[in-house]
Amino acid sequence: MKYELKLNIKRLPHGEGLPVPAYQSEHAAGADVHAALDGPVMLQPGKHAMIPTGFCYEVPHSFEMQVRPRSGLAFKHGVTVLNAPGTIDSDYRGELKVLLINHGPEPFEIQRGERIAQIIIAPVSSATFTEVDELSDTTRGDGGFGSTGK
Repeated sequence: MKYELKLNIKRLPHGEGLPVPAYQSEHAAGADVHAALDGPVMLQPGKHAMIPTGFCYEVPHSFEMQVRPRSGLAFKHGVTVLNAPGTIDSDYRGELKVLLINHGPEPFEIQRGERIAQIIIAPVSSATFTEVDELSDTTRGDGGFGSTGK
């Protein structure tokens, strides 16, 4: 079942003329966000930059907004979201900015209005952390990275 949420967004002055986030297909999980730049930004290989989107969001309580890479940018250019997935908490009211990094071999130019990332609205659970002397046993136990095979 797909949940429909109402999400209030505020356009900032440098976001004028840019489209609001949008799903690119009927069953897309993520809505694309656009670069709200005054001029092009050249992202050199191995470097990162904070790219403004021109919008602030009112994420409902008990939800988060995840900022994820666009697969096309990652595949074609090696450009991805550095802290993927980035989390926007429900109490944050500042501008959504996307931390992009260029893992590709060539410089990548980001233009105003370019789709740079996608956002997903997801439910959040909270936990109560209880310190104990022992944890329950499992077959895996404390086996870490690579412990379950290839």
